[in-house]
Amino acid sequence: MYLSPKFLSTLAATLGLCLMVGCSSSSPNISVEEPTPKTAVVDVEDAPSAEASPSASETPPATAEASPAATEVSSSGGNEPAAVFAENSIAIRGADPVAYFTEGGYVAGSSNYTHEWGGAVWQFASAENRDLFASNPTQYAPQYGGFCAWAVSEGYTAPIDPTAWKIVDGKLYLNFDARIQRRWERDIPGNIARADQNWPRVASN
Repeated sequence: MYLSPKFLSTLAATLGLCLMVGCSSSSPNISVEEPTPKTAVVDVEDAPSAEASPSASETPPATAEASPAATEVSSSGGNEPAAVFAENSIAIRGADPVAYFTEGGYVAGSSNYTHEWGGAVWQFASAENRDLFASNPTQYAPQYGGFCAWAVSEGYTAPIDPTAWKIVDGKLYLNFDARIQRRWERDIPGNIARADQNWPRVASN
């Protein structure tokens, strides 16, 4: 078999190329390396705050129970009566003596506004009334220590109904009830004169 020099040269070149790059009938096995997943890194400044969102009201909640109102008490001396009609130390059944003059009628006093005078606690509807009484108790206090005016005119003492009242010549008089007051009103000047003579002697009876 005759092989021409040109053919041999071409064959040698082909064999050399195969030796250099490698010849294989199968497809080349190309290995693809999967990238390693990177751990997510979060910048601290970009991270959400760990603190919970503030509530609608940042102020502490109000206490469930309100504080009781403070009781205002004052006291004074001088020109105190020989005795005062009082029950459980409360004079004239808690009526505000000043209100008879300023309101023209019976007004219940309050334990929030009190004044100690004549050995009893007087109650008032307001601090203003309390202060008026404290500045001049004899101007507003009922006559005969708040005992029944009719009874004192008769020579003894008796309790009163604060709704049975009358102001005569700028002085407050209280009576046992409406029926006794009507009896007293039949002769107001005479009953007052007799009561003035009996007081304060009857206070010790």
